[in-house]
Amino acid sequence: MDKHNKAIRRLGVFTSGGDAPGMNAAIRAVVRTAVYHGLEVFGIYRGYEGMIEGDIVPLDKRDVANIIHRGGTILKTARSKRFRTSEGRNEAYEALRAKEIDGLIVIGGDGSFTGGRIFHEEYGVPVMGVPGTIDNDLYGTDYTIGFDTAVNTAIEALDRIRDTASSHNRLFFVEVMGRDTGYIALNTGIGSGAGAILIPESSVDLDILMNHLEKTEKHKKLFSLIVVAEGNENGNAQQLADEIKVRFPHYDTKVTIIGHLQRGGAPSALDRLLASRMGYTAVESILQGHTNMMVGVQDNHMQLVTFEDAITKHKAIDADLMRMADILSQ
Repeated sequence: MDKHNKAIRRLGVFTSGGDAPGMNAAIRAVVRTAVYHGLEVFGIYRGYEGMIEGDIVPLDKRDVANIIHRGGTILKTARSKRFRTSEGRNEAYEALRAKEIDGLIVIGGDGSFTGGRIFHEEYGVPVMGVPGTIDNDLYGTDYTIGFDTAVNTAIEALDRIRDTASSHNRLFFVEVMGRDTGYIALNTGIGSGAGAILIPESSVDLDILMNHLEKTEKHKKLFSLIVVAEGNENGNAQQLADEIKVRFPHYDTKVTIIGHLQRGGAPSALDRLLASRMGYTAVESILQGHTNMMVGVQDNHMQLVTFEDAITKHKAIDADLMRMADILSQ
Protein backbone atom coordinates (compact mmCIF):
# COMPACT_ATOMS: atom_id res chain seq x y z
CA MET A 1 0.00 0.00 0.00
CA ASP A 2 1.26 3.47 -0.91
CA LYS A 3 0.20 5.71 1.95
CA HIS A 4 1.54 8.73 0.08
CA ASN A 5 -1.12 8.48 -2.64
CA LYS A 6 -3.14 11.64 -2.95
CA ALA A 7 -6.91 11.34 -2.92
CA ILE A 8 -8.05 10.16 -6.34
CA ARG A 9 -10.78 12.23 -7.94
CA ARG A 10 -10.49 11.32 -11.62
CA LEU A 11 -9.93 7.74 -12.70
CA GLY A 12 -8.92 6.50 -16.14
CA VAL A 13 -9.73 3.00 -17.40
CA PHE A 14 -8.45 1.28 -20.53
CA THR A 15 -7.99 -2.12 -22.15
CA SER A 16 -4.66 -3.14 -23.61
CA GLY A 17 -3.09 -6.05 -25.48
CA GLY A 18 -5.22 -8.85 -26.89
CA ASP A 19 -8.97 -8.58 -26.38
CA ALA A 20 -10.73 -11.08 -24.13
CA PRO A 21 -14.43 -11.84 -23.53
CA GLY A 22 -15.44 -10.15 -20.29
CA MET A 23 -13.42 -6.98 -20.72
CA ASN A 24 -16.64 -4.98 -21.15
CA ALA A 25 -18.01 -6.42 -17.93
CA ALA A 26 -14.83 -5.26 -16.18
CA ILE A 27 -15.13 -1.77 -17.68
CA ARG A 28 -18.73 -1.62 -16.49
CA ALA A 29 -17.76 -2.62 -12.96
CA VAL A 30 -14.93 -0.06 -12.82
CA VAL A 31 -17.14 2.78 -14.00
CA ARG A 32 -20.08 2.01 -11.76
CA THR A 33 -17.95 1.43 -8.66
CA ALA A 34 -16.02 4.65 -9.27
CA VAL A 35 -19.20 6.66 -9.80
CA TYR A 36 -20.61 5.19 -6.58
CA HIS A 37 -17.59 6.63 -4.76
CA GLY A 38 -18.09 10.04 -6.34
CA LEU A 39 -15.22 9.82 -8.83
CA GLU A 40 -15.19 11.10 -12.37
CA VAL A 41 -14.27 8.36 -14.82
CA PHE A 42 -12.57 8.60 -18.20
CA GLY A 43 -12.30 5.91 -20.84
CA ILE A 44 -9.02 5.78 -22.74
CA TYR A 45 -9.38 4.37 -26.23
CA ARG A 46 -6.86 1.94 -27.76
CA GLY A 47 -4.78 1.39 -24.64
CA TYR A 48 -1.45 3.16 -24.21
CA GLU A 49 -1.51 4.35 -27.82
CA GLY A 50 -4.77 6.20 -27.23
CA MET A 51 -3.36 7.59 -24.00
CA ILE A 52 -0.43 9.10 -25.89
CA GLU A 53 -2.77 10.63 -28.45
CA GLY A 54 -5.16 11.96 -25.82
CA ASP A 55 -8.06 9.86 -27.09
CA ILE A 56 -9.82 10.11 -23.74
CA VAL A 57 -13.53 10.60 -23.07
CA PRO A 58 -15.69 10.89 -19.93
CA LEU A 59 -17.76 7.86 -18.98
CA ASP A 60 -20.79 7.56 -16.75
CA LYS A 61 -23.18 4.79 -15.81
CA ARG A 62 -25.26 5.21 -18.95
CA ASP A 63 -22.23 4.73 -21.17
CA VAL A 64 -21.67 1.24 -19.78
CA ALA A 65 -25.29 0.11 -19.78
CA ASN A 66 -26.02 -3.05 -21.75
CA ILE A 67 -22.40 -4.01 -22.37
CA ILE A 68 -21.93 -6.79 -19.80
CA HIS A 69 -22.93 -9.43 -22.36
CA ARG A 70 -20.85 -8.11 -25.25
CA GLY A 71 -17.56 -9.59 -26.37
CA GLY A 72 -14.51 -7.54 -27.29
CA THR A 73 -14.01 -4.15 -25.67
CA ILE A 74 -15.93 -0.91 -26.21
CA LEU A 75 -12.71 1.00 -25.51
CA LYS A 76 -10.86 -0.86 -28.27
CA THR A 77 -7.35 -2.13 -27.71
CA ALA A 78 -3.93 -1.85 -29.30
CA ARG A 79 -0.27 -2.47 -28.68
CA SER A 80 1.92 0.61 -28.50
CA LYS A 81 5.57 0.71 -29.54
CA ARG A 82 5.71 4.42 -28.64
CA PHE A 83 4.80 3.74 -25.02
CA ARG A 84 7.94 1.62 -24.71
CA THR A 85 10.00 4.81 -25.09
CA SER A 86 10.48 7.46 -22.42
CA GLU A 87 9.25 10.09 -24.89
CA GLY A 88 6.04 8.19 -25.50
CA ARG A 89 5.37 7.73 -21.79
CA ASN A 90 5.95 11.43 -21.22
CA GLU A 91 3.37 12.25 -23.90
CA ALA A 92 0.94 9.88 -22.19
CA TYR A 93 1.54 11.54 -18.83
CA GLU A 94 0.92 15.00 -20.28
CA ALA A 95 -2.33 13.76 -21.84
CA LEU A 96 -3.47 12.50 -18.44
CA ARG A 97 -2.48 15.77 -16.79
CA ALA A 98 -4.55 17.69 -19.33
CA LYS A 99 -7.60 15.74 -18.16
CA GLU A 100 -6.49 15.86 -14.50
CA ILE A 101 -6.62 12.07 -14.30
CA ASP A 102 -4.85 10.92 -11.14
CA GLY A 103 -5.36 7.14 -11.16
CA LEU A 104 -5.48 4.33 -13.72
CA ILE A 105 -7.13 0.93 -14.06
CA VAL A 106 -5.51 -1.19 -16.78
CA ILE A 107 -7.30 -4.28 -18.06
CA GLY A 108 -4.90 -6.57 -19.90
CA GLY A 109 -2.04 -9.05 -19.63
CA ASP A 110 1.63 -9.10 -18.71
CA GLY A 111 2.71 -6.57 -21.35
CA SER A 112 0.03 -4.15 -20.19
CA PHE A 113 1.08 -4.56 -16.56
CA THR A 114 4.73 -4.06 -17.45
CA GLY A 115 3.80 -0.72 -18.99
CA GLY A 116 1.73 0.21 -15.95
CA ARG A 117 4.53 -0.68 -13.54
CA ILE A 118 7.09 1.43 -15.40
CA PHE A 119 4.64 4.32 -15.75
CA HIS A 120 3.95 4.32 -12.01
CA GLU A 121 7.65 4.21 -11.18
CA GLU A 122 8.44 7.11 -13.49
CA TYR A 123 5.48 9.40 -12.78
CA GLY A 124 3.95 8.19 -9.53
CA VAL A 125 0.48 7.70 -11.03
CA PRO A 126 -1.40 5.04 -9.03
CA VAL A 127 -2.12 2.03 -11.25
CA MET A 128 -4.19 -1.10 -10.58
CA GLY A 129 -4.36 -4.06 -12.96
CA VAL A 130 -7.24 -6.33 -13.91
CA PRO A 131 -6.09 -9.56 -15.64
CA GLY A 132 -7.83 -9.79 -19.01
CA THR A 133 -6.30 -12.51 -21.20
CA ILE A 134 -7.67 -15.76 -22.55
CA ASP A 135 -4.32 -17.51 -21.93
CA ASN A 136 -4.78 -17.67 -18.11
CA ASP A 137 -0.99 -17.37 -17.76
CA LEU A 138 -0.62 -14.69 -15.09
CA TYR A 139 0.84 -15.65 -11.72
CA GLY A 140 -1.28 -14.82 -8.67
CA THR A 141 -4.73 -15.59 -10.02
CA ASP A 142 -6.47 -18.91 -10.57
CA TYR A 143 -8.34 -17.51 -13.57
CA THR A 144 -8.04 -14.55 -15.90
CA ILE A 145 -10.93 -12.82 -17.64
CA GLY A 146 -11.75 -14.50 -20.94
CA PHE A 147 -10.21 -17.90 -20.23
CA ASP A 148 -13.46 -19.68 -19.39
CA THR A 149 -15.20 -18.34 -22.50
CA ALA A 150 -12.26 -19.31 -24.72
CA VAL A 151 -12.32 -22.87 -23.36
CA ASN A 152 -16.09 -23.12 -23.80
CA THR A 153 -15.76 -21.92 -27.40
CA ALA A 154 -13.03 -24.46 -28.12
CA ILE A 155 -14.98 -27.31 -26.51
CA GLU A 156 -18.06 -26.46 -28.55
CA ALA A 157 -15.92 -26.60 -31.70
CA LEU A 158 -14.44 -29.96 -30.62
CA ASP A 159 -17.92 -31.37 -30.02
CA ARG A 160 -18.90 -30.45 -33.57
CA ILE A 161 -15.67 -31.82 -35.01
CA ARG A 162 -16.21 -35.09 -33.13
CA ASP A 163 -19.46 -35.61 -35.04
CA THR A 164 -17.79 -35.47 -38.44
CA ALA A 165 -14.67 -37.31 -37.22
CA SER A 166 -16.72 -40.30 -36.08
CA SER A 167 -18.92 -40.24 -39.18
CA HIS A 168 -15.97 -40.45 -41.55
CA ASN A 169 -13.38 -42.30 -39.44
CA ARG A 170 -11.10 -39.28 -39.40
CA LEU A 171 -8.16 -38.26 -37.26
CA PHE A 172 -8.42 -34.59 -36.36
CA PHE A 173 -5.60 -32.39 -35.10
CA VAL A 174 -7.25 -29.35 -33.54
CA GLU A 175 -5.03 -26.36 -32.79
CA VAL A 176 -6.05 -23.92 -30.05
CA MET A 177 -4.40 -20.74 -28.85
CA GLY A 178 -1.49 -20.95 -26.44
CA ARG A 179 1.83 -19.76 -27.83
CA ASP A 180 3.62 -20.03 -24.48
CA THR A 181 1.14 -21.80 -22.22
CA GLY A 182 -1.15 -24.80 -22.49
CA TYR A 183 -4.03 -23.88 -20.19
CA ILE A 184 -6.57 -23.60 -22.98
CA ALA A 185 -5.40 -26.81 -24.66
CA LEU A 186 -5.33 -28.83 -21.42
CA ASN A 187 -8.80 -27.75 -20.27
CA THR A 188 -10.26 -28.08 -23.76
CA GLY A 189 -8.76 -31.51 -24.18
CA ILE A 190 -10.15 -32.78 -20.89
CA GLY A 191 -13.55 -31.20 -21.45
CA SER A 192 -13.89 -32.62 -24.96
CA GLY A 193 -12.53 -36.09 -24.23
CA ALA A 194 -9.56 -35.72 -26.58
CA GLY A 195 -7.34 -38.70 -27.24
CA ALA A 196 -4.16 -36.67 -26.68
CA ILE A 197 -3.18 -33.17 -25.57
CA LEU A 198 0.06 -31.49 -26.62
CA ILE A 199 1.13 -28.34 -24.75
CA PRO A 200 4.32 -26.23 -24.47
CA GLU A 201 4.92 -27.12 -20.80
CA SER A 202 5.00 -30.87 -21.28
CA SER A 203 7.08 -32.47 -24.00
CA VAL A 204 5.44 -35.56 -25.49
CA ASP A 205 7.49 -38.15 -27.31
CA LEU A 206 5.86 -38.60 -30.70
CA ASP A 207 6.42 -42.34 -30.39
CA ILE A 208 3.98 -42.29 -27.47
CA LEU A 209 1.42 -40.57 -29.67
CA MET A 210 2.05 -43.15 -32.39
CA ASN A 211 1.52 -45.97 -29.88
CA HIS A 212 -1.73 -44.37 -28.75
CA LEU A 213 -3.02 -44.31 -32.32
CA GLU A 214 -1.96 -47.92 -32.85
CA LYS A 215 -3.91 -48.95 -29.73
CA THR A 216 -7.05 -47.12 -30.85
CA GLU A 217 -6.73 -48.79 -34.23
CA LYS A 218 -6.60 -52.23 -32.63
CA HIS A 219 -9.79 -51.41 -30.74
CA LYS A 220 -11.45 -50.60 -34.09
CA LYS A 221 -11.62 -46.92 -33.20
CA LEU A 222 -10.63 -45.26 -36.43
CA PHE A 223 -11.21 -41.68 -35.33
CA SER A 224 -9.50 -39.58 -32.72
CA LEU A 225 -9.23 -35.98 -31.59
CA ILE A 226 -5.83 -34.55 -30.72
CA VAL A 227 -5.68 -31.08 -29.18
CA VAL A 228 -2.54 -29.07 -29.87
CA ALA A 229 -1.52 -25.75 -28.30
CA GLU A 230 -0.07 -23.51 -31.02
CA GLY A 231 3.23 -23.26 -29.10
CA ASN A 232 3.73 -27.01 -28.68
CA GLU A 233 7.42 -27.76 -29.12
CA ASN A 234 6.77 -30.87 -31.25
CA GLY A 235 5.28 -28.64 -33.92
CA ASN A 236 1.96 -27.06 -34.77
CA ALA A 237 -1.12 -29.05 -35.74
CA GLN A 238 -0.29 -29.14 -39.44
CA GLN A 239 3.29 -30.27 -38.88
CA LEU A 240 2.16 -33.04 -36.54
CA ALA A 241 -0.54 -34.15 -38.95
CA ASP A 242 2.02 -34.40 -41.76
CA GLU A 243 4.26 -36.61 -39.60
CA ILE A 244 1.41 -38.86 -38.57
CA LYS A 245 0.24 -39.19 -42.16
CA VAL A 246 3.57 -40.78 -43.08
CA ARG A 247 3.19 -43.40 -40.33
CA PHE A 248 -0.55 -43.95 -40.79
CA PRO A 249 -1.24 -43.26 -44.47
CA HIS A 250 -4.61 -45.02 -44.28
CA TYR A 251 -5.93 -42.46 -41.77
CA ASP A 252 -8.04 -39.66 -43.18
CA THR A 253 -6.11 -36.95 -41.33
CA LYS A 254 -7.55 -33.44 -41.00
CA VAL A 255 -6.41 -30.23 -39.33
CA THR A 256 -8.61 -27.54 -37.80
CA ILE A 257 -7.21 -24.31 -36.40
CA ILE A 258 -9.78 -22.65 -34.17
CA GLY A 259 -7.73 -19.45 -33.95
CA HIS A 260 -9.34 -16.12 -33.11
CA LEU A 261 -12.79 -17.63 -32.71
CA GLN A 262 -11.65 -18.23 -29.13
CA ARG A 263 -11.33 -14.48 -28.52
CA GLY A 264 -14.80 -13.51 -29.67
CA GLY A 265 -18.36 -14.04 -28.58
CA ALA A 266 -20.39 -13.26 -25.51
CA PRO A 267 -18.56 -13.91 -22.23
CA SER A 268 -19.63 -16.88 -20.15
CA ALA A 269 -21.44 -16.45 -16.85
CA LEU A 270 -18.19 -17.20 -15.01
CA ASP A 271 -16.28 -14.54 -16.95
CA ARG A 272 -19.01 -11.94 -16.40
CA LEU A 273 -18.97 -12.57 -12.67
CA LEU A 274 -15.17 -12.70 -12.46
CA ALA A 275 -14.78 -9.48 -14.45
CA SER A 276 -17.35 -7.71 -12.29
CA ARG A 277 -15.63 -8.80 -9.07
CA MET A 278 -12.20 -7.80 -10.37
CA GLY A 279 -13.30 -4.41 -11.69
CA TYR A 280 -15.04 -3.61 -8.42
CA THR A 281 -12.05 -4.75 -6.34
CA ALA A 282 -9.60 -2.76 -8.47
CA VAL A 283 -11.42 0.50 -7.76
CA GLU A 284 -11.91 -0.26 -4.06
CA SER A 285 -8.20 -1.13 -3.78
CA ILE A 286 -6.83 1.94 -5.53
CA LEU A 287 -9.01 4.14 -3.32
CA GLN A 288 -7.50 2.40 -0.29
CA GLY A 289 -4.03 3.43 -1.44
CA HIS A 290 -2.90 0.28 -3.23
CA THR A 291 -0.97 0.70 -6.45
CA ASN A 292 1.31 -1.15 -8.84
CA MET A 293 -0.72 -4.31 -8.17
CA MET A 294 -2.98 -6.76 -9.98
CA VAL A 295 -6.31 -8.05 -8.72
CA GLY A 296 -6.42 -11.84 -8.68
CA VAL A 297 -8.74 -14.58 -7.53
CA GLN A 298 -7.33 -17.40 -5.40
CA ASP A 299 -9.57 -20.12 -3.97
CA ASN A 300 -12.53 -17.89 -4.89
CA HIS A 301 -11.21 -14.99 -2.79
CA MET A 302 -10.01 -11.70 -4.24
CA GLN A 303 -6.31 -11.06 -3.66
CA LEU A 304 -3.76 -8.42 -4.64
CA VAL A 305 -0.49 -9.39 -6.30
CA THR A 306 2.35 -7.04 -7.20
CA PHE A 307 2.86 -6.37 -10.89
CA GLU A 308 6.40 -7.68 -10.47
CA ASP A 309 5.19 -11.07 -9.24
CA ALA A 310 2.34 -11.30 -11.73
CA ILE A 311 4.72 -10.62 -14.62
CA THR A 312 7.89 -12.47 -13.63
CA LYS A 313 6.79 -15.47 -11.59
CA HIS A 314 5.91 -18.68 -13.40
CA LYS A 315 2.40 -20.07 -13.18
CA ALA A 316 2.87 -23.81 -13.42
CA ILE A 317 0.45 -26.20 -15.06
CA ASP A 318 -1.28 -28.47 -12.53
CA ALA A 319 0.68 -31.74 -12.74
CA ASP A 320 -2.24 -33.73 -11.32
CA LEU A 321 -4.50 -32.33 -14.03
CA MET A 322 -1.98 -33.49 -16.64
CA ARG A 323 -1.89 -36.98 -15.09
CA MET A 324 -5.68 -37.13 -15.01
CA ALA A 325 -5.88 -36.08 -18.66
CA ASP A 326 -3.50 -38.88 -19.61
CA ILE A 327 -5.43 -41.49 -17.62
CA LEU A 328 -8.83 -40.42 -18.99
CA SER A 329 -7.60 -40.48 -22.57
CA GLN A 330 -6.69 -44.19 -22.42
